[in-house]
Amino acid sequence: MSFSGLIVQLLNGLASASSLFLVAAGLSLIFGVTRIVNFAHGSFFMVGIYTAYMLVDRFGDVLGFWPALVLAAVAVGVLGAIVEVLLLRRIYKAPELFQLLATFALVLVIKDAALWLWGPDELLGPRAPGLRGAVEILGRQFPAYDLFLIVVGPVVLGLVWLLLTRTRFGTLVRAATQDREMVSALGVNQAWLFTAVFALGALLAGLGGALQLPREPATLEMDLHTIGAAFVVVVVGGMGSLPGAYLAALLVAELKAVCIWLGVVDVLGISVSFSKLTLMVDFLVMAAVLVWRPWGLLGRPQAPSRYVGMPEAPLRRPGQAAIASAAVLALALAAVPLLTEASSYTTVLLIDLLIAALFAASLHFIMGPAGMHSFGHAAYFGLGAYAAALLVRTTGMPMEAALVLAPLAAGIGAIVFGWFAVRLSGVYLAMLTLAFAQITWAITYQWDSFTGGSNGLTGVWPSDTFADKRMYYWLTLVLVGLGLWWLRRVLFSPFGYALRAGRDSMLRADAIGIDVKRMQWAAFVVAGTAGGLAGAQFAFSKGSISPESLNVTKSIDGLVMVLLGGIQTLAGPVVGAVTFTWLHDTVARNTDYWRAVLGGTILLLVLLFPQGIAGFAKQLFDRKAKA
Repeated sequence: MSFSGLIVQLLNGLASASSLFLVAAGLSLIFGVTRIVNFAHGSFFMVGIYTAYMLVDRFGDVLGFWPALVLAAVAVGVLGAIVEVLLLRRIYKAPELFQLLATFALVLVIKDAALWLWGPDELLGPRAPGLRGAVEILGRQFPAYDLFLIVVGPVVLGLVWLLLTRTRFGTLVRAATQDREMVSALGVNQAWLFTAVFALGALLAGLGGALQLPREPATLEMDLHTIGAAFVVVVVGGMGSLPGAYLAALLVAELKAVCIWLGVVDVLGISVSFSKLTLMVDFLVMAAVLVWRPWGLLGRPQAPSRYVGMPEAPLRRPGQAAIASAAVLALALAAVPLLTEASSYTTVLLIDLLIAALFAASLHFIMGPAGMHSFGHAAYFGLGAYAAALLVRTTGMPMEAALVLAPLAAGIGAIVFGWFAVRLSGVYLAMLTLAFAQITWAITYQWDSFTGGSNGLTGVWPSDTFADKRMYYWLTLVLVGLGLWWLRRVLFSPFGYALRAGRDSMLRADAIGIDVKRMQWAAFVVAGTAGGLAGAQFAFSKGSISPESLNVTKSIDGLVMVLLGGIQTLAGPVVGAVTFTWLHDTVARNTDYWRAVLGGTILLLVLLFPQGIAGFAKQLFDRKAKA
């Protein structure tokens, strides 16, 4: 831990901050004007570095290295404009979560397009001409290219600031950030303004990717990794604030640099590895900032949008026909294993479908009736799975008892996370849940002695009574059925009515004596417990558990299930979970480009059925009933 080492690490942090700021600046611009939480922004970063590699590799002798990087950024900006015109322009008036679903589907399509164009191998570009050497700083060698990147961040910040404050376009952008509907009412062509902003944001992301070409290889995993870090920077700095984004990028990057410099330190005789904190220090910062300052360091409360989603009709108790249909379906599901072999693929797939249905229903409980967006619901799924595995492996507890206690561990986690989360709303609440989930994932991923680290835990099998897959399937069917019945029962209790009252009008609910925040906190606990039950069943069905069950991709899968089925119906999450899991399994087994097919299918469903599959079916049924 020398002083020269600290200086070099801080300079590394400055270079990383500049690269991160370029991505976050574009994301902040797009959200500030269009109000879209653009999951595909990381894909633009990935396309930028791949395009730069292709241009340098094939046309470098003609174009030159630096013009090739600029041209790559421009190409990504054009791609962003095309995406906005062809896709996003059609769904601006849809609820924000459906816009999120569309951009996630776009991530899948772009990832497979990159796989088809450039292949699965890592692609490392050449060093930058004129900046291939190193500079000696306090006796240590520091890459000259990283010094160049340190300068790029402030320069881009200054240029974008001048664009936004000294031009008519910038005036319109700032006005749209405050009140986009009023800008349209004043006669501004809002559609083309949105297109220009989206293209500019994509260009900045593409530039950030292109400038990384001499530093790191292009890989297909860059998209989700980058978008996670960019979300942290934008939220910590304040949604829509470019200076805030740069300040947050500096804060996060420098903290990571300090953690790397500290390495392993003995604190009161205990070895503490600060370098391992780099996996979660950014999410720790985001959680701390959001708890202390909900709108970010330099942000301000969001201006309310006049666009609203489809009004939700009151929930109605199922009629006799619905109850009879559910009973017939349950009997049919119970009879399926009798027609198959004990370890048939159909039985295994049905177990996965049932577990997915309970996981999606638990997420829907807080997203639909409670009106709270969660990007980190996988935390409870993973806590339940790991609790079940650890109880069986470390204490010798029978599976049946572990299935009872494991959901309680997830519920305890929901008590802790929910206490902080319910103090926020909207995107900030969603990002805080994401932060807690990623912190949980990082701890699980690195605690080798307890959780097995990246290898996870194996040998977690059902008891002898349920060792036969058909027996375990029937157990899963019963537990999932009870879980779905319990969630529905809670929604039609006085607590459920109070919960929906707080969602529909917090002021009116508070005026009649409902403690809305306490209701929402309790909803987190209910949903987390149900999600933990799904995770515990998943652990025993697979015989093992890994940190992937807590990763952000698992949370995104849950979001897709809920939105695909329809957030405004109780059957929606079940329909969406079955549809998504079946599509994922079927498409993945039949094509190498399953992500593109799955993403294209989701995009088609979003455009045709913005209310979800179950919501569309309910609309048809209601129309026929009225006719």
